[in-house]
Amino acid sequence: MYAERASRLEGAVVWTGDGSGRVLPDGCMDLLWNEGRLLVAGPDTRAHVTGGAPGTWVGLRFAPGAAPAFLGVPAHELRDRRVELSDLWPAWEVRRLRSRVAAASDPVKAVEDIALERASPPDPVLRALVAALDAGRPVAVTADEIGLGARQLHRRSLAAFGYGPKTLARILRLRRALALARAGVPFAETAARCGYSDQAHLARDVREFAGLPLGRLLAG
Repeated sequence: MYAERASRLEGAVVWTGDGSGRVLPDGCMDLLWNEGRLLVAGPDTRAHVTGGAPGTWVGLRFAPGAAPAFLGVPAHELRDRRVELSDLWPAWEVRRLRSRVAAASDPVKAVEDIALERASPPDPVLRALVAALDAGRPVAVTADEIGLGARQLHRRSLAAFGYGPKTLARILRLRRALALARAGVPFAETAARCGYSDQAHLARDVREFAGLPLGRLLAG
């Protein structure tokens, strides 16, 4: 069972579930609560598959690029990793936060409150970058529009998202394609509308990022 809603934190989502499933790359990072533990899910470059764990999982998924300012750690240091929050913050502070969530009548709200108290205002440059790439704008054109050189854009992307802007653009494009395919748009039309060279190009990206053929991924 999985449920989510928009968070009171701008651009974020809060969710609950059993922790099982195939989590696809999305340019985001999550703050997680499970069985008395606070963890961080770093940015994925491939599907993260898990069979679940005891108890209910609570998560807050930050907007793309927003989590590193909250955590005080560049995203690329957590790429494709799940780590204890105490590996990033002082142990005494994490113990206090764990006790706070454990004592709360609503752990979802408690995790959300922690994020709200410590989050920084959205970075307008990162927000513009994500919006442009999610709209299918080319990376080079986007860099010019937001006034960043190629090296500076790559450096900021690594720190904010865990990978460079081209990888982020591919991940966002794949998510747009999956939304269309799930809505019943034929695969060839989906590929064309999302800027893939052909359906085979879409299929290769699905296999790389999701680890399954497109048909099996949608069936699951």
